[in-house]
Amino acid sequence: MIVGLWYEAPMTPPDDPAPHRRDHVTRFAPSPTGYLHLGHAKAALFAAKYGAHGRFLVRIEDIDRGRCRPEFEAAIFEDLNWLGLTWSTPIRRQSEHFADYKSAVERLRDQGLVYPCFCTRAEIQREIAAADGAPHGPDGPLYPGTCRTISASEAHDRIAAGESYALRLRMDDATRKAGVLTWTDLGVGPQTATPQMFGDIVIARKDVPTSYHLACTYDDALQSITLVTRGKDLFEATHVHRLLQKLLGLPTPDYHHHDLLLGPDGRKFSKRDQAPTLRALRDAGRTPDEVRAMVTA
Repeated sequence: MIVGLWYEAPMTPPDDPAPHRRDHVTRFAPSPTGYLHLGHAKAALFAAKYGAHGRFLVRIEDIDRGRCRPEFEAAIFEDLNWLGLTWSTPIRRQSEHFADYKSAVERLRDQGLVYPCFCTRAEIQREIAAADGAPHGPDGPLYPGTCRTISASEAHDRIAAGESYALRLRMDDATRKAGVLTWTDLGVGPQTATPQMFGDIVIARKDVPTSYHLACTYDDALQSITLVTRGKDLFEATHVHRLLQKLLGLPTPDYHHHDLLLGPDGRKFSKRDQAPTLRALRDAGRTPDEVRAMVTA
């Protein structure tokens, strides 16, 4: 449940975003790599609104152990409480469930859809620079497939020797296996998934046995999320998540990608750009009602 109601523009659907159900399970899934800012507040309030008649969950996406901090996690819950939000328990912390993600990777490996990539970022950039008109995807130039043809024996020997590597999805094979895939965004309607625009994505690494795409998709299914709400900047990622759902035999929720909260310079709020944090606004005397008004104006 949340404290207060508000009007959201311009992408807000009718009061009931899916007339056939009102008991959605939603989630807010921050990474504890910094303090929550106004963009986080918008995302949390949006998810809580549509989980008000069902369940609203908070998930801690802390697979990046080098950047995540306990003090930031504690601050997340402090800020959400201050906003007047409550959520269902238990809290799922992704760092506590790496075995789950390893199992999912193995299922993809058993289908022949995974291969190790030993390229460094610098090597990939040099390969792309040397290519004539390298194709681009939502995240920039696509991986050129340098390690795709490495033999199983060579890959085994290099892993055994301790080389760093990432595990990539054979996108062409995966999309052929999956066939035509669709999903529904409650803001813009039915969509046909085109995950091939991302190329051979990384789904795990030697030191971190998952990626955002894999862990997020797996956890949304495990937690029975029925409506995934998140910003428009993650709209394209849903194409990949729909593919992983098919390959892993997971259910497909509905989605709603909301407008982003932009700063005076027209850029979205982010930790990297030192967006105003909720604790700074609180320390400056702002009230929860004022913050809610800021993110829904």
